[in-house]
Amino acid sequence: MPARTAIEWTESTWNPVTGCTKISPGCKHCYAERMAKRLKAMGQHNYRNGFEITIHEHALHAPIKIKKPQTIFVNSMSDLFHNRVPLDFIKNVFATMNLTPHHCYQVLTKRSGRLRELNATLEWAPNIWMGVSVENGEYIHRIDDLRETDAHTKFLSIEPLLGPIPNLELSGIDWVIVGGESGPKARLMEKSWVTGIRDQCERANVPFFFKQWGGVNKKKAGRTLDGKIWDAMPVAACIA
Repeated sequence: MPARTAIEWTESTWNPVTGCTKISPGCKHCYAERMAKRLKAMGQHNYRNGFEITIHEHALHAPIKIKKPQTIFVNSMSDLFHNRVPLDFIKNVFATMNLTPHHCYQVLTKRSGRLRELNATLEWAPNIWMGVSVENGEYIHRIDDLRETDAHTKFLSIEPLLGPIPNLELSGIDWVIVGGESGPKARLMEKSWVTGIRDQCERANVPFFFKQWGGVNKKKAGRTLDGKIWDAMPVAACIA
C-alpha cells in the first residue's frame, strides 16, 4: 500500500520498483540506498535484494485500494525510467495512475533521455505530474527533455543543489523544488544558489518550493529562507 511520508512536498510514497544505480553527482550520497540497506537488514521482503533494481508486481494496483485522494510520490526508492525497468512494466504503472484520477502522482527521474524516448508510448492523464532532477548547471539538458514530454504538469527537483544554476529556462515548467543534501556526509549548499533560483522562479511566475537546508542535522537547519517558508505548489489540479 502507499505509505505515508515526511517528504514535505508530497503525502505518500508508492514503490512498484525499488533499487537504482548512480548516474550523476547528485546520486553520490543517495538516501534511498542507505534506507534500502537498513530495510534489508531488518528483513523487509521488498528489499531482499538491497538496492538492486527489483520489480514488485504485487504492488502495481496498491493505489486503487486507496479511496481517499492523495498526492503520491512514485518510486521514491528507485527511478521508473531506469533502463532495467521493462517498458511493459512502466506502462502498467501508468495504467494504474490512469485508473485512479482521484490521486495526484509525482514521478521523478534523472534518466530524462529514456523519458523523452518513451513519451509517445505512455498515456499522460492530467493527474500524472512528471519531474526531472537537476543538481547543478551541467544537467539542465534534463529540463529540455522534460519539456518535450506530453505530461500536463512538469516540475523540477533541484535537490541536492550542488552549485549555482544562473540560467534556468523555465518555459513550460510548472513547479520548482529546491533542497540541500542531508545525511552524515552532506555537501553544503550556499544561500546564493537558492535565492538565485528563487528569484528566477519569481520572474518567470513559476511556483517555488524550498524543501530544506539539509546538512548533518536537517531538522535543526530547517527550511526557512529569508524569514519565511516557501511552499508554493502548481496550479494544476487532479481530476476527481
